[in-house]
Amino acid sequence: MRIEDAQPQEGSRHRRRRVGRGIAAGQGASCGFGMRGQKSRSGRGTRPGFEGGQLPLYKRVPKLKHFPLVNRKQYTIINVGKLASLPDGMTVTLDSLMDVGLITTDDGPLKVLGDGELTVALQVTAAAFTASARQKIEGAGGRCAILGDVDVETASVEAE
Repeated sequence: MRIEDAQPQEGSRHRRRRVGRGIAAGQGASCGFGMRGQKSRSGRGTRPGFEGGQLPLYKRVPKLKHFPLVNRKQYTIINVGKLASLPDGMTVTLDSLMDVGLITTDDGPLKVLGDGELTVALQVTAAAFTASARQKIEGAGGRCAILGDVDVETASVEAE
C-alpha cells in the first residue's frame, strides 16, 4: 500500500453545500442565516471570545502570579530544632507530639522541616520530610519513616 492508495472511509466525506443559488437549491436567498442582523452578514459573526460587550472571560480571570493553588496540601509542620527536647530513642508521630505538647493543633499530616540542630536519635514517622530534615535526623543516629511505607527490615523479620 502506498500513500496515493489511501482513501477516506466510505461515507465520511460530504459534498460542499452551495448556498445562495436560488430557492430550488434549498438554501436560496438568505442562505439559512435569517433576515437581518449581525449574524446574517458576510464574514464571521463575532470574533472568538466576544460576549456582546460584556467584559469577556479571558479579561475577568486573574493573570498575575501568586494566586493560591486550588487543592493545596495542608501539613502540620514542625522543625527539627523542636525535636531536640525529646528523650533519646523516642518514636515521634503526630499523636505523640500532640501528647507531649510540641504541637497544639492538627492541621493535617505531619511534615518535618530542617530548621535547627538535632543531637538525639529519634524514630520519626511523618507524611513528608525536607531533605535537610532527613539528613539531620539520620545524622544524629535516628530513622525517618514516611507514613504508609512498610519498613523492609521489620517486615522481613516479622515474616520469619
